Amino acid sequence: MADKSGSVTNGRAPEADLPANIRNVVLVGPSGAGKTTLVEALLRQAGVISRAGRVEEGTTVSDYDDVEIRQKRSVNLTVQPLQVGDIKVNLLDTPGYADFVGELRAGLRAADAALFVISAVDGVDGLTQLLWQECASLNVPRAVAVNKIDHDRADFFGALHQCQTAFGDGVLPAYFPVTAGGGEGAATGLIGLLSQRFYDYTAAGSPPRREATAPGGSTEAPLPADTAEQVAAMRETLIEGVIQESEDETLMDRYMAGEELDPDLLIADLEAAVVRGGFHPVLAVSATTGIGVAELLAELPRACPSPLERPLPRVTTVNDKPVQEFTCDPAGPLLAEVIKTSSDPYVGRVSLVRVFSGTLLPDAVVHVCGHGLAERGHEDHDVDERIGALSTPLGKQLRPMPRAMAGDICSVAKLAHAETGDTLSAKEQPLRMPPWTFPDPLLPVAVRAASKGDEDKLSHAIARLTAEDITLRLEVNPETHQMLLWCMGEAHLDVALDRLTNRYGVKVETEQVRIPLRETFAIPTQGMGRNVKQSGGHGEYGVCHIKVEPLPSGSGLEFVDEIVGGVVPRQYIPSVEKGIRAQMEQGVRSGYPMVDIRVTLYDGKAHSVDSSDMAFQKAGKLALRDAAGRARVSMLEPVDELSVLVADAYMGAVMSDLSSRRGRVIGTEAVGEGRTLIHAEIPQLEITRYAIDLRSISQGTGTFSRRYLRHEPLPDHLAQTYITGEHATA
Repeated sequence: MADKSGSVTNGRAPEADLPANIRNVVLVGPSGAGKTTLVEALLRQAGVISRAGRVEEGTTVSDYDDVEIRQKRSVNLTVQPLQVGDIKVNLLDTPGYADFVGELRAGLRAADAALFVISAVDGVDGLTQLLWQECASLNVPRAVAVNKIDHDRADFFGALHQCQTAFGDGVLPAYFPVTAGGGEGAATGLIGLLSQRFYDYTAAGSPPRREATAPGGSTEAPLPADTAEQVAAMRETLIEGVIQESEDETLMDRYMAGEELDPDLLIADLEAAVVRGGFHPVLAVSATTGIGVAELLAELPRACPSPLERPLPRVTTVNDKPVQEFTCDPAGPLLAEVIKTSSDPYVGRVSLVRVFSGTLLPDAVVHVCGHGLAERGHEDHDVDERIGALSTPLGKQLRPMPRAMAGDICSVAKLAHAETGDTLSAKEQPLRMPPWTFPDPLLPVAVRAASKGDEDKLSHAIARLTAEDITLRLEVNPETHQMLLWCMGEAHLDVALDRLTNRYGVKVETEQVRIPLRETFAIPTQGMGRNVKQSGGHGEYGVCHIKVEPLPSGSGLEFVDEIVGGVVPRQYIPSVEKGIRAQMEQGVRSGYPMVDIRVTLYDGKAHSVDSSDMAFQKAGKLALRDAAGRARVSMLEPVDELSVLVADAYMGAVMSDLSSRRGRVIGTEAVGEGRTLIHAEIPQLEITRYAIDLRSISQGTGTFSRRYLRHEPLPDHLAQTYITGEHATA
């Protein structure tokens, strides 16, 4: 396929000679806020690409995957490096859609700072607020870029107010846009509040107004007269916020005394406060017209911390014994982590790696340690592997690099055993970093090969998908025998199916997920099994009488032998039990397994010649079927314990929805500020698509976990549809 991405400037990949000259910045924000377009604008401003691509045309550097081009949205974490002076900045572009939060979590693990991109048109959504709180819990330095200020419906101050309400203290504008007519609408320039400089983006090339040439095609001009009062008020608020976070205790006294503080000093204090995580500047930008892009590019190296200023994740031996505290030292022991795994049709498996300590070199033999993800199909492993070629990623291009030092991010080709979350270390000193928290996939989808020819390829293709995407999980249900692909949501499923078809050439079909129902006896009863076939020659003879009683959930089969007098010879009593167990697996009414009964064998008959093991097995089966015809058989459905974490504003709607699904709310508890954890018991039949429905009810802010609790009787009106086969099968 032809490369339709934006033109990439030929030249050497960005390099850093010290960890102090590296910045790893992850872009976070809602879908549609313009993160990918902003990355394009920053790459263009830094001279990495000669022209900016467009998401709508499938020409951006970040969205190079075929599925991203077809769906016109980001689904992958990508790294785009650029150079600002001596500083190498690794921009990590993340998807904004909730289904791909696993990619975002990986970006947070690799980054040292987060830039939240918010639309001046759409503002802040609930999911972005949760991500801000998650970054705050990790003390990740954060800044905000309000994008799309060129839009006719842009409302910078409205978006700013939403940010301050959602994100809390320390969120203050460092720049604000100037519009042609004042108030809302498309911006024409920016004012730096501390520097009190006006960057006029309409006056570029207009000599009468030009005082100095500013970066990014703007001109520096006098402050508009109608903004003086607003600038003064906002500047005062910003200065007070900077002083509160400053480590210079004399600043407040000097400010209160009326001293005019040096703008350069204030800017340095602001940037230091951002690194400490106590202050969050808001910048205004338009990724499409370029307004504010140069200012943002200049701020990234100054305001974002280097890897030296951030603590390293916890490190242990492969046996989970704590080790000495590591530092970001290129000469130290090797410590790196696989952030993402992907497949390239030409290169093969490519691992995106963040180096935390030491220096990663091509052809070196390293230890690969992976533990703690066995429940996701990633078995624990400790192996030694040789590092292949190292490269700096830029879209689909992989540009060679001689080494990757502590603090940097690189791509490593052809690591056969390394998976997402694995630790790379020196083979002489194997180490392990416990993997970060991965979201659980909670939407099950039953898939099957569309044809016989695809059956052999399907398992292999899904195994490769789940190796690449840690938020996909494959399960073959032992009771229903369905192949279940657990996803984060419908968009996540669409991407998985697209890749199965277009990348691996496997055509699949989806079907309704079958819930593992069961049968049991509702009341005690009796049954007789008579298997007598004597038509000449060696026949069959086995008769048994049984009593059947229901048992509590989880009891299984309890077989009791009450035979006296040898009416059923001792060697055939296990045969009766074997036949009963076989019939229980097949069910007696609807084909679902029978469980939780006590069967007592109390009488029977045998023949000296015609009785056999098989004859009494068949008699046991017939006896259980006969007992089922004499008493009511109940259908049992699995019930899960559900824990739903939701914002208080949606708690009533969520609880009402749970009740409508035959759920029982057991209790609630407050979790943090403004969030509640709801505990409920609910049938599995009612929550196969709960991952989608909860997102709709809670506007994307609700999360839940589930675990099997027990089987309970299915209501009669529903049980009848399964007994008669009238339930939906499509």
